[in-house]
Amino acid sequence: MAAVPDPAGVDVGRADAQGYAAEWARAVRRLGFVPLSVAETERLLLVHTVRLAQAARAEPFSAHPAEEIGRALVEAHLTEPRALEWSLRVLGDDFPRRVLAVDGRPADLTERIAALQGGLAAGFARALRDRTFTQQERIARSAWQARDEVEQALRDSEARFRAVFTGAAIGIGIAGVDGQIIDLNQAFADMLGYSIAELRETNVAELFHPDDAAGMWELYQELIEGKQDSVRVEKRYYRKDGTVVWTDLAVSLIRYDDGRPRFTVAMIEDITQRYELQQRLRFQALHDPLTGLPNRTLFFETLGRVLDNARPDRRVGVCFLDLDGFKAINDGLGHDLGDRLLVVIGRRLAECVADHGHLVARMGGDEFVILVDGGDDIDDAVVVAEAALAAVAAPVHVGDQQLTVSASVGIVQCPAGETSASELMKAADTTLYWAKAAGRGRWAVYDPERSARDIARSALVAGLPAALDRGEFVLHYQPIVSLLEGTMLAVEALVRWEHPELGLIGPDGFIGLAEESGLIVQLGEWVLRQSCRDAERWSREFPDARLVVSVNLAGRQADDPAIVDTVADALRTSGLPAELLQLELTESAVMGSAGEPLRSLHRLAALGVRLAVDDFGTGYSNLAYLRRLPVHCLKLAGPFVEGIRSDGTDVVADHRDERIVDALVRLAHALELWVTAEAVETEVQAERLRALRCDTGQGRFFGAPAPAARITERLRAGVRPGPTSTPDSQVA
Repeated sequence: MAAVPDPAGVDVGRADAQGYAAEWARAVRRLGFVPLSVAETERLLLVHTVRLAQAARAEPFSAHPAEEIGRALVEAHLTEPRALEWSLRVLGDDFPRRVLAVDGRPADLTERIAALQGGLAAGFARALRDRTFTQQERIARSAWQARDEVEQALRDSEARFRAVFTGAAIGIGIAGVDGQIIDLNQAFADMLGYSIAELRETNVAELFHPDDAAGMWELYQELIEGKQDSVRVEKRYYRKDGTVVWTDLAVSLIRYDDGRPRFTVAMIEDITQRYELQQRLRFQALHDPLTGLPNRTLFFETLGRVLDNARPDRRVGVCFLDLDGFKAINDGLGHDLGDRLLVVIGRRLAECVADHGHLVARMGGDEFVILVDGGDDIDDAVVVAEAALAAVAAPVHVGDQQLTVSASVGIVQCPAGETSASELMKAADTTLYWAKAAGRGRWAVYDPERSARDIARSALVAGLPAALDRGEFVLHYQPIVSLLEGTMLAVEALVRWEHPELGLIGPDGFIGLAEESGLIVQLGEWVLRQSCRDAERWSREFPDARLVVSVNLAGRQADDPAIVDTVADALRTSGLPAELLQLELTESAVMGSAGEPLRSLHRLAALGVRLAVDDFGTGYSNLAYLRRLPVHCLKLAGPFVEGIRSDGTDVVADHRDERIVDALVRLAHALELWVTAEAVETEVQAERLRALRCDTGQGRFFGAPAPAARITERLRAGVRPGPTSTPDSQVA
């Protein structure tokens, strides 16, 4: 093996220094952590191997280089004790042969190797001790520095806390778990009007407001028992001078290290102005700005609370009041006077029930409501309603005006467990509508059965448009027969509603609703067009019959400027001759015609259409006016015909009705008008009408209303009139 050069230029001969160093490096890495790479470890230990070889041969001999090598090993962090043990053992066993190339063990070399071993161990130990001392000193220095920093931080924290505690704008107080105040700042003392010394002698329980002391003490007990770590509430305190201060109070619990409650810290802020502002805003939000009475929102809150807290059998009621004709006062005398009137009415209503504690609220406009909480039966609510009506009815002096007004009241009362706030007010609103419909200055009591009928009626109104679109309406035709010859001259078209749930509904069940909703024009046009189509088929199939179809025309239809064009289009599209169409108008509609409606009647007559006055004799007939109308037929009202009976119950009335019918027939014939008697039910009636020279008749005796197919069968069979038995559902 080639010689390894000594760093000082000394040749170690044929020694295997490099192999020794490599084995030394492997042992060191195997026995402990080495912070150097493999190559770096081998280079370092090769240098130390060469130095040990030089020291072993040097003259004079010294073990000092071995001590430096031991120190160098520690400085290189090769401090694993087992590595040191390996290094010393191999230095005594293999070093002379492999590195010094000496065979055998000369005495002087053995001594030198032992000295080098001792020097290496001593240097390693001293360096390790020195490093330990250095690290301990550094740790101690760091600990002292950290302690100094903590103490300074505590002093700074205490100073900051004291500055915040003393100078805070909000009150801060510290109390023991027994409630005794330990410390507080000046803001706390100023807020309550005491001195700091006085409050330090006080227990927090002594500061609680009497109205909320129990609840506050329960919260405080939960806090000091550790059940809660903090609480925050808005509460009242009495100042030293007896005035009340509202505060926002936040209390936190401070614990010992073992978790036991130690003391409490309270932060308190004066929110009196904010609270008073909130109360004013709440009052404004829940009270009517004009009358000062509770408004709709507060009324429903109170009603809901009463219903929620009342026993199920406790009776709760409302009186819903609305002034009669108030709009006329507003429009005629001005809104300012109307507002002043409402203020007076509101004050009177509140005063008339003040002794009973009933809540009076203004719902809006001229509507007021009285909550009747309690009472044995509906009579108690009626007493309240009558008192309210009396209070409203008294004359009111507003400025230089003396006004007398009235009101209508809807009354509802029922057990709390059977209703809700919305249901109760809905019933009250419905009942108020009933009272309004009955006249001024009245009250009405809620009737569930009547309400159910109204609801069903409203459902029918709502379903009318869709029913027309879905084709649920059908036509039935009632024969109009010649009293002289017994032949069928005409049929009256009567509309029916085939309701998917209620079955067949007669006109009395929905015609009035259609007129109220305005759908009567659209429905009437459908009846007109369908009647014309059916009549045209009869005209083609039975041309000799010359059957006329009579169609009722509602007042709104007659007032419609487009009625003439509608009738003309129905005739044109169906192909029905105009003379086979008769339009029936009620007496009131015809007699009230003027302007455009009157011109429309003349234009309809010009088309060739026949015009008839229905229910003649029940209205206010102006004979001179009737003479100028293009009317072809009068239909006598049913009550006159019904009076012509021979059951012997009232002979005087029977003869009186017969004379009336006789006069009406003579009058119509004098005006060259055809006369049809309605509601002919018996053969006796038919005979007496024939004797009075009435032209035609219709009613159950001649045939009940039937579908178009039945009329077709009758025309085909040529059936003469006679008694019929038709189900009541088919009778007009």
